[in-house]
Amino acid sequence: MTPSAPPPADVRDARDVAAALEAHDYLPDTGLATAVFLALRLQRPLLLEGDAGVGKTEVAKVLSRWTGGELLRLQCYEGLDVSQAVYEWDYSRQLLHLRAAEAAGVAGEASVDQLEDELYDERFLVRRPLLEAVTPRSGPPPVLLIDEVDRADDEFEAFLLEVLSDYTVTVPELGTFHADLPPLVVITSNRTRDVHDALKRRCLYHWVEHPDFEREVAIVGVRVPDVGERLARQVAAATEALRGAGLYKPPGVAEAIDWAAALHVLGASELDVETVDASLGTVLKYREDQARVRASGLDDLVARAVERSA
Repeated sequence: MTPSAPPPADVRDARDVAAALEAHDYLPDTGLATAVFLALRLQRPLLLEGDAGVGKTEVAKVLSRWTGGELLRLQCYEGLDVSQAVYEWDYSRQLLHLRAAEAAGVAGEASVDQLEDELYDERFLVRRPLLEAVTPRSGPPPVLLIDEVDRADDEFEAFLLEVLSDYTVTVPELGTFHADLPPLVVITSNRTRDVHDALKRRCLYHWVEHPDFEREVAIVGVRVPDVGERLARQVAAATEALRGAGLYKPPGVAEAIDWAAALHVLGASELDVETVDASLGTVLKYREDQARVRASGLDDLVARAVERSA
């Protein structure tokens, strides 16, 4: 733990949170720092929405590094069910246990109920992120990242609301697991569909914007420290221009960081048309977007970036 990053219990306001996140290489704006501060103090889940690549998932990773709590990530997708999100039984190990009991002659001596009880012991339980998050533990509470919840089905969202209401999960064969200290919960959404109002009411909410120009320059400088200031400013300026070009998938902060890193590997110290053309795939991930930008003129993009960065 760095001296500039006090433990969450000691933070007094959003400025302390901002300083702690910055100490772990994440540069939040005031709104995000305030949302994180309130989530910590009120022990409420934090729902982060915003365009892809603006740093929503990174918030949970940074909170894990700051607090020392284990990062438990649940990646949502269509068809996600309880066995992937909460728990399942290790059937292979249960079968091996039965065979071992038979080989040792124990199966004949033990009653059916005894063998069944042994099969549903915790050692055969496979804990998925939601169950792991509410299992009592020593040390700091874990950070539960529920990533891209908008990709999951409505049924799973309803089940998630039930778990987050009291941080309790029931396994019929074993009983109820309840967190002594609730986990820090970060839920992200790219808004491919609307998250239900019931889940939003359970959470604190923050829309994560693309950073302004100067903050994006700082982010690129922190994440790609070997890139010179001139190139960092030009990359941030060019990325800003691309976001205003009406593209199908405008670049996020993640793409700006990737682009700066790629340009550095290519030996560039500033933007030029040839290098931008060669590296465009690191910042624009759709062929149609690349074609549109090239048709608009890469020389114009470079000139605007150089002017803006100055």
